[in-house]
Amino acid sequence: MTRVLVVDDEPDFRRALALTLRSHGYTVVTAADGEEALRMAAEAPPDLVVLDLGLPVLDGVGVLTRLRAWSAVPVLVLSGRSDSADKVDALDAGADDYVTKPFGIDELLARLRVMARRAPAEEEPAVVELQAARIEPAARRVTLGAEEVRLTPTEWHLLDVFLRNPGRLLSQRELLAEVWGPGYESAQGNLRLYMAQLRRKLEADPSRPVHFVNEPGLGYRFQP
Repeated sequence: MTRVLVVDDEPDFRRALALTLRSHGYTVVTAADGEEALRMAAEAPPDLVVLDLGLPVLDGVGVLTRLRAWSAVPVLVLSGRSDSADKVDALDAGADDYVTKPFGIDELLARLRVMARRAPAEEEPAVVELQAARIEPAARRVTLGAEEVRLTPTEWHLLDVFLRNPGRLLSQRELLAEVWGPGYESAQGNLRLYMAQLRRKLEADPSRPVHFVNEPGLGYRFQP
C-alpha cells in the first residue's frame, strides 16, 4: 500500500486530507511543520510526499532543498497562491508537481497516481509509443509510420529528460540547466525553439500538442 506523508500546518486541512486519502486506499502519516516532516521522512521513508509551501519557520522550498540532498521521493506541492513564482521556485528545488488551493480531490488523486507510477531515478523505457511516433531510446531511433525521423543531439538530450520523467512538470530553468548546462537558465528562447522542433517531429498535430504540453510560466510536461 502506498505510504503518503502529508505536510501542512493547518490541523483541520491536514486531518481532512488524511481522511480522504485513507478512504482511497493510501496509508497516510502527517507532519505539522518542516522539521517534523524531514525527521519522519528519514525515519520511515514515504512513497509520496504532499507538501504545503506556506509552512512556518522552514517553508516548503526549504524542506524540498534539504529533502533532495538525500531522497528522490516524488513530491507534490500545495500552494495557496496563484502566482507562478512560488511554484517555479518549488519545481526548481525538486518538486515533481503542484496543485493550487483550493483544489478538486479528483485532480489531486490523479496527480498522485501519476507520481506513484514514476519510480525515483526511473530508467528510459525500451519503447515509447506516441499517437504518431515510435521512440526507441536505446537505439536512438524514432519512426513516424514507415519513415525514420532524425533528431539532433540536443533534441535527443531534451527528449531523454522527458522520457525519464513522464507526467512530471519540469520547470523551464530545470530543463535549460539539464540540457544546456549552467549559465543557460534564462535562455528560454532556446527551449521554445527546440520544443517546437520536437513537437513538429513527434506530435500528430504540432499546433495542438498532446504529448509535450506547456504550462505557461511554469514549464513543460511529457504525457506519453
